[in-house]
Amino acid sequence: MPRHPAEPWRIKMVEPLRTITRDQRQQALQEAGYNITLLRSEDVYIDLYTDSGTNAMSDRQWAAMMSGDEAYAGARSFYRLEAAVREHYGYEHLIPTHQGRGAENILSRILIRPGHHVPGNMYFTTTRAHQELNGATFHDVIIDEAHDPSCDHPFKGDVDLVKLDRLIRDVGPDRIPYVSVAATVNMAGGQPISLANLTQVHELAHHHGILVILDAARAVENAWFIKQREKGWHEHSVAAILREICARTDGAAMSAKKDSYANIGGWLALRDPYLAEQAQGLVVLYEGLHTYGGMAGRDMEAIAVGIAESVQDENIRARIDQVAYLGQQLIGAELPLVQPLGGHAVCIDAAATLPHIPREEFPAQTLAAALYLDSGVRAAERGAVSAGRDPATGENRYPRLELIRLTIPRRVYTRSHMDLVADSAIHVHKQRDRLTSGLAFTHEPETLRFFQARFAPTTPNSALNHPA
Repeated sequence: MPRHPAEPWRIKMVEPLRTITRDQRQQALQEAGYNITLLRSEDVYIDLYTDSGTNAMSDRQWAAMMSGDEAYAGARSFYRLEAAVREHYGYEHLIPTHQGRGAENILSRILIRPGHHVPGNMYFTTTRAHQELNGATFHDVIIDEAHDPSCDHPFKGDVDLVKLDRLIRDVGPDRIPYVSVAATVNMAGGQPISLANLTQVHELAHHHGILVILDAARAVENAWFIKQREKGWHEHSVAAILREICARTDGAAMSAKKDSYANIGGWLALRDPYLAEQAQGLVVLYEGLHTYGGMAGRDMEAIAVGIAESVQDENIRARIDQVAYLGQQLIGAELPLVQPLGGHAVCIDAAATLPHIPREEFPAQTLAAALYLDSGVRAAERGAVSAGRDPATGENRYPRLELIRLTIPRRVYTRSHMDLVADSAIHVHKQRDRLTSGLAFTHEPETLRFFQARFAPTTPNSALNHPA
């Protein structure tokens, strides 16, 4: 086998990329309020902000879109999607949504009541927001190793069963509508949960009459890591392992913009027919009829094909290998990363990179701005800005992980693009002492602030204000 196996596809269409000068990037960054989210995509050279909806669809997906049934009710495209979910994920009842957060909204509305508590293996921004807006308190019950970027635990997405059991005993099982399990854990850097741990979570929750709900956006990637790392699963296919993951849950919220190679779409899947009927009623209010749920028929066709492609071992292998290729270059240059490397992103430890910048000046936001200024590469902040404020105290949350996430879209960029990203990240790291100060809010929205917040350097002599 070659040292770096070739991708299992060939390029059939290209989209030209535009580069702008550093001075132009400086102006764009200032106009965006030093928030990389607010940059125009035309001013970004390599966009690693997210892998959500930014994937390249296959020729088979594009062909399937032409057969989309756009009927308002009972479209055959819905039944094709339903069949694909049943075959590969194993859930009986499917409620389509426009994307994953639509599923989160409906799930929260049917299960959560004021005063409820939702344990999970680390928060995700929109998931926790939906839980809190419906009156619940989120509790992080992930293992402690997940909060240590340098720890090499192979399954840092595992739930700490002692923490979960303690929460159940403290608040009572009647006040816990479900356990929220992410596979993989985005905010921990794409870290997987093991099947052994998920089995124990399922048994403990069901012993107390509590549901287990899966965030399945990157469950195929999680299945790959189980195949590689967990004893007894090496000889099983990714498709088979995915079914085993889902079999240990009572339902799932899915953003098809991730593993399913789609540009839009999602779904909620449930085993309980009564809950499914409730969700079907709400989807009409918030998304669309229960047989399209905010998606066009052509989108459902693309997702159905994408699901089948996603579980092919050679496809997921190439996806994980590309992430590892970038990560190994940065490890070789001694950048502090979250390890082991995750499935969808390489995460740089901004707190370790910029220890001289106080947490209240947002080191990750600062580092992401510096990376864009250097090369036009857009990363995502995953630290205190994303964590938001405590709804009870109004104080900033300061998670132990203060990261920038280099999130790699599927089937989009080449090794040369990864080389450029690595060169820029290494250059910024070598010049990190020039970043003598961080950023402060000039505008802070109340909810999900990292999307639309604006910042300014805390000192006028910040390197973000000056030429290279």
